[in-house]
Amino acid sequence: MIGNILNKIRKSQGITAQQMADYLNISLRSYRYFESNDRQPSLQMLVKIANKMNVTTDYLLGCSDKPERQ
Repeated sequence: MIGNILNKIRKSQGITAQQMADYLNISLRSYRYFESNDRQPSLQMLVKIANKMNVTTDYLLGCSDKPERQ
């Protein structure tokens, strides 16, 4: 589920998968594993992704329908 949300929010913000991989300092293949739900990001990685995309970790985890930070 995280992968679908990552893909959706990344594309809506016009960020490429390569840009995300570079930001996270991981390979493109590793990032693609996250988006395909083959692997789950660590908690630290999840926080970094949320910060980059300006959304909450709850949104990325599917616990909230509201991506906005309060």
